[in-house]
Amino acid sequence: MDHDADTIRALDKAHVFHSWSAQAQIAPLPVVGAEGSWFWDADGNRYLDFSSQLVNVNIGHQHPAVVAAIQEQAGKLSTLAPGFANDVRAEAARLIAEVAPEGMNKVFFTNGGADANENAVRMARLHTGRHKVLAAYRSYHGATAGAIALTGDPRRWASEPGMPGVVRYWGPYLYRSAFHATTEAEECERALAHLRDLVMVEGAATIAAIVLETVVGTNGILVPPDGYLAGVREICDEHGIVLVADEVMAGFARCGEWFAVDRWGVVPDLITFAKGVNSGYVPLGGVLISDAIAATFDDRPFPGGLTYSGHPLACASAVGAITAMREEKVVENARRLGDDVLGPALRALAEKHPSVGEVRGLGAFWALELVKDRTTREPLVPYNASGADAAPMAAFAATCKAEGVWPFVHFNRTHVVPPCTISDEDALAGIAVLDAALDVADGYCTT
Repeated sequence: MDHDADTIRALDKAHVFHSWSAQAQIAPLPVVGAEGSWFWDADGNRYLDFSSQLVNVNIGHQHPAVVAAIQEQAGKLSTLAPGFANDVRAEAARLIAEVAPEGMNKVFFTNGGADANENAVRMARLHTGRHKVLAAYRSYHGATAGAIALTGDPRRWASEPGMPGVVRYWGPYLYRSAFHATTEAEECERALAHLRDLVMVEGAATIAAIVLETVVGTNGILVPPDGYLAGVREICDEHGIVLVADEVMAGFARCGEWFAVDRWGVVPDLITFAKGVNSGYVPLGGVLISDAIAATFDDRPFPGGLTYSGHPLACASAVGAITAMREEKVVENARRLGDDVLGPALRALAEKHPSVGEVRGLGAFWALELVKDRTTREPLVPYNASGADAAPMAAFAATCKAEGVWPFVHFNRTHVVPPCTISDEDALAGIAVLDAALDVADGYCTT
């Protein structure tokens, strides 16, 4: 089916209801193809995908091995209820467990990250017999009823009141420290003290889980200071609390590791994943389960399930993706990109542009925090800005798109999150476009 741009726009306008949008105020780009780190629209304009769509196309667009795996499976067995055993479902679970931290050998498959987090919380509550869940501000865990209740950004507000039992805490973020810290070590120590105090006053015996994004994604690419995750693990161990690491965005090479927790040598009780496990070629997510929690359900039914749990086409795409990532050393390449290409080039931009307040990230997971004033750290646009208040970021993004780079922007940040397979040349070309767009942002600086 090859509709022209006008037909696509008309049909989309008439029949597609888009997420997170006022329908009359949007004009979605008609995309007709993609390959590697690029996609293109119906008018032939090409864009370097510096957003990896929604930070999920880790292996790049249209990877031939993943496409072939889906095609082969479609010809063999296209769908199967989750109650059956199946070769590709079993192999996908085996491969995921194989790259997971030690002692995490079971996988519960879901359709994506939100329902992975829903089921992880359910497992934690049933395993502990407790009901409270500690979840961070500046987080995103999905848009289903329970996952949005866990979420610590404004997208939660419209769905409140939500799932009971969620208690909010502040995670580490030195640039805008909630703890008045001046060093990474202080931020780590004070954030852990805050969490300990919260556990004390909420009652450790009532807390089922502490949920965190290993590296916070949409809310800022917030890399935890060394020692923080180990400290959270220690708190959980002291009080019998389940540690849930949301790696939906951070996992499968994005941070230069199979799972971001590997960088700090911390083993959670549950890891939720999606996105990079198969680069979103077919909807797929899941929960990696520790042996101890899995044993809870050896003789006790787990009261949860989905019609498409372990869907054969999705599992085939995961097998194809993980196999290709191993053969092509995608994890290692993401780490090298961060260390040798993206990190140095982005820090050079910060030296040049007064609108760049901070550069942070690792692997293929970076953010530039944009400010009006480096001294006061006033954001380039207000928190949760919209309309005229968001104009500076809108102008920045428009400049990127006009120059052929599709950015990922959120509040006063632009995230640099290309496919983990991007070439050095394409990465540097994209950063050159960011350089030009930051000239626009600089124009809004007050100093």
